[in-house]
Amino acid sequence: MHATRLRNCLTELLSRRGQGQCECRCPYQFSPSRGMTRGRSVKDRSKKKRVQALEVAVERWKVLSKVLTVVDALKKEEEHVTPLKRLEILRPQLGLTKPHKVAHFVRRSPHMFEVCRDSRGVMWAGLSPQAEALVEEEARLLEEHSPTAAQYVTRMLMMSVDRRLPVDKIAHFRRDMGLPHDFRTRWVHMFPEKFRVVRLEDGEYLELVSWNPNWAITELEKKAAALAGDVNFNSNAGLPGELSLPFPMKFPPNFKSYYRFRGKAHHYVKTGNTEQFQKITYLSPYAEAKGLTPGSPKFDKRAVAVMHEMLSFMLERRLVTDHLTHFRREFVMPQKLMRLLLKHYGIFYVCERGKRLSVFLTEAYDGAELIDKCPLVRWREKVLQLTGYRGRLKNLGNFDSSSDSEDYLLGGDGSSGDDAVLDVESENSDGILDDYSISDDSEMDLGDMNEFCRD
Repeated sequence: MHATRLRNCLTELLSRRGQGQCECRCPYQFSPSRGMTRGRSVKDRSKKKRVQALEVAVERWKVLSKVLTVVDALKKEEEHVTPLKRLEILRPQLGLTKPHKVAHFVRRSPHMFEVCRDSRGVMWAGLSPQAEALVEEEARLLEEHSPTAAQYVTRMLMMSVDRRLPVDKIAHFRRDMGLPHDFRTRWVHMFPEKFRVVRLEDGEYLELVSWNPNWAITELEKKAAALAGDVNFNSNAGLPGELSLPFPMKFPPNFKSYYRFRGKAHHYVKTGNTEQFQKITYLSPYAEAKGLTPGSPKFDKRAVAVMHEMLSFMLERRLVTDHLTHFRREFVMPQKLMRLLLKHYGIFYVCERGKRLSVFLTEAYDGAELIDKCPLVRWREKVLQLTGYRGRLKNLGNFDSSSDSEDYLLGGDGSSGDDAVLDVESENSDGILDDYSISDDSEMDLGDMNEFCRD
């Protein structure tokens, strides 16, 4: 019926064209019963429910991540010093576009990096004394954190279908889980009683050696037992099975349960659906999941439990969504994982600033601050203090997919420290003039050249 009506409309359109009465209209407009389907991207679906505090946390993390990228590059060099031009290979990782240079980024943090020119006119970059002290502190903290990191990696293996995971995929979590820099070469062999490296046709895998029943308990179960005062909870642990614990949900103060789109009310979180979802029993992430039917309520709720558990292993309870999607097969999660994250707004928060999306565990944050901070997180805060970033980025509310902390990288509102010379105006990628650039005169006053550079 619809095809016949559409064909008649096209015939009428062609006859009008011959008579010079044709209007430029699409064929679907002739049919009052059906209009063109309008798809909405992830960003269009969720941009009206952004949490400003967590957006700030993402921007802060992006700045820190880029600074640590430069630090890692300098740590590989002899005496932690390298020609400034050599750092230009980091441009893609830092998200810098021409004409902006890595040299500009390095000079933005004079308390973190030192820059000078040798007798031949070559510019060199290195770590400041404060940064050197932080590098030593990080090595000590990573060593202390190793047993905890080994437990989390073991529990990831216990959640996987085949009790093994590719080493390359686990390496994505190196910074997020606090794994050491020598994770691939040395660390994976330090705990032979927990896991071992096996070589298969498609690469190296980390395989579970022994099952620990005390570790087959979710973080949600541990919190519930702590609130109930059950001190013998771990000793009574048996085989993982079905759970009925509700997931904590946290919404911003100005949250509305719906928004209007083209005059119609669209729900973020439907009260009835949420209550029904929380009552569904689900398999523990550590239980066998091969028999679950994809798309069923139990399948989806178990996937939520797996993501909740994974985020609980991370230092900052936050992950790049790409890293989660890499484990869909190993952890038996749905293909459309992003849709599930967006659907359960309140348990998770998806931040879409920049080229890569991040997901937060909302219960772990109070505003922009992580509630439970481990020593490695406090160490990162020390690094951030030396960068001069103060967390006041302009146009934070703009919904721009290309935004990747440009305000800090290319001349945003911040402070680079008392020793910086702030006398040049620059224009960032959003076309906003900012008074935060370091003059070239400051590069020769960063210390004794003889102690820092080598001819």
